[in-house]
Amino acid sequence: MKNRFLLQYVPRIFLCAVIGVFCCIPFASSQNFPDGATRGRTEMTADVSGLNMPAVDLSIRAPETGQEVAFSIQLLLLLTILTLAPSILILVTCFLRFSIVLDFIKRALSLQQVPPTAVLNGIAFFMTLFIMWPTFTEIYTNSFKPLSDGDIGIETAFTEAEAPLRIFMYKQMGGHTDYITLFMSMGGLERPETLADVPTYVLVPAYILNELTVAFKIGVILYIPFIVIDMVVASVLMSMGMIMLPPVQISMPFKLMLFVLVDGWGLLTQQLFMSVVQ
Repeated sequence: MKNRFLLQYVPRIFLCAVIGVFCCIPFASSQNFPDGATRGRTEMTADVSGLNMPAVDLSIRAPETGQEVAFSIQLLLLLTILTLAPSILILVTCFLRFSIVLDFIKRALSLQQVPPTAVLNGIAFFMTLFIMWPTFTEIYTNSFKPLSDGDIGIETAFTEAEAPLRIFMYKQMGGHTDYITLFMSMGGLERPETLADVPTYVLVPAYILNELTVAFKIGVILYIPFIVIDMVVASVLMSMGMIMLPPVQISMPFKLMLFVLVDGWGLLTQQLFMSVVQ
């Protein structure tokens, strides 16, 4: 009964309401506003100005001279380098060593989510910025600032920016030129006598391999005390017959206590700093 009432009368009520609204609109628009009320208007006064939108025009045309073609190629190469700039900065600085060592210590402590990878990368980034600040300052003083002032060209600025990074990478190799010799022989180049004889495209991959080797050596040394703790805990659990209990759950608190008691973060940061600043 109730459903029949709704089906019969609700549509009629709704239709009457709609008709009433449309009938009242002309009557309401013709009525005067009460005294003291502000009349509404849509006209813009002289004090109101329109919104000035800038006109953007982009034109594409064929190059007319060889200089314009060379400039277009330089611009394309510059944009390509800018997209690879983060990777380049990671590979030619000490960030690679720091990030690998911090990841090693996280795995040695049997930690899965703490600290997050983003936090470890942030620590490695600011440590890299702290150590590389003199090099970056020299690059700014000798390359970027004269280029922005118009005193030197882009080729000279690139050479001045490249020199401090080359010196830094060569110093980090500590006189071990095995990787440099490897890449020079692979490229069919003559044995270099000085740093100036080593091309940058040879020095960079040699430096990357050296950083990977050093980082893995540090990681192995960090792993040894924590492996000893894992072995002791596993032996104790097996002697007690607790074979089903994962040794990692028992050894992880002991490794964390050991790491905190010896001030692991402070020692790790200090040793990483000393490994770079020789």
